[in-house]
Amino acid sequence: MNLAHLHLLLNHFPTLGLGIALGLLVAGLVKKSEDLKQAAFVGFFLLALVAIPAYLTGSAAQIALQDQPGVSADVMAAHQDAALLALIVMEIMGFVAWMALWRFRRWHERGVLVLAMVTLALMASAANIGGHIRHPEILGAGVDAPGPTWPRTAAAGAAFVLDNPWVWPICEVFHFVGLCLLFGVVLLVNLRLLGFIKGVAFADVNRLLPWAMAGLGINIVTGMLFFLAAPGQYTQNSAFVLKIGLMLIAGITLLYPTMWDHDRAGTPADHAPLTGRIIAAGSICLWIGVIFLGRFLPYLGSE
Repeated sequence: MNLAHLHLLLNHFPTLGLGIALGLLVAGLVKKSEDLKQAAFVGFFLLALVAIPAYLTGSAAQIALQDQPGVSADVMAAHQDAALLALIVMEIMGFVAWMALWRFRRWHERGVLVLAMVTLALMASAANIGGHIRHPEILGAGVDAPGPTWPRTAAAGAAFVLDNPWVWPICEVFHFVGLCLLFGVVLLVNLRLLGFIKGVAFADVNRLLPWAMAGLGINIVTGMLFFLAAPGQYTQNSAFVLKIGLMLIAGITLLYPTMWDHDRAGTPADHAPLTGRIIAAGSICLWIGVIFLGRFLPYLGSE
């Protein structure tokens, strides 16, 4: 299995999964069920994570198809632009859904509902264009396949990095700052779950989690700019594929400290159960692996 096969597998989740999660949220709102709403928010957050490798593997699929007969470069460019625009909105939706899990506010569910509907429309459009790449039979008679449309998000992002020599080093600085925010808070929260730093109640440490999410957001934005500028440099590197896999699993572990009943652990002496401590230890190891692979990408996995 190569990255093109992985793309064919992953690209169904952001569209179909989004429809399921949206249905759960609507059902939760109608039935006034907090459990259904919470399940929908978890689903939105997980889908926002899965959408990242779904997009990244799409570039590998594009490289594999670009020289094959019958494949339109214009259609692939249109699919990439539509997918990137949908990805941007989906990541915003995932962050708002995480905020709803961390500290629920009434505007969160309305915000997620609107963002989910917009994202579903954008994802459906991207999927429809993607289907035209190798399935021209789905077009009606006399209908041309869609070509590049404005805004050219992918090309604009690549040009922004490549045409301005100051962008890459500044993105490196922000990438490092985001990493410090993310790993610093993750380390502190998970050490508290493991039973260290007992002089501080978990509820107090939990308040730092939005800074970790802010760091993750900074790293996603800067990382995507790096990727848009030189996609082949990353998709042909097996260490990068492993890094994204570890990041996906590590991102999932953020749900535990987000959703754990910290009110139940209000005293400094309280700690997480065994399952929570295992998740916390695994989270630290996973993020260390992500940092290691990111730092040594130029030296590992190049093909």
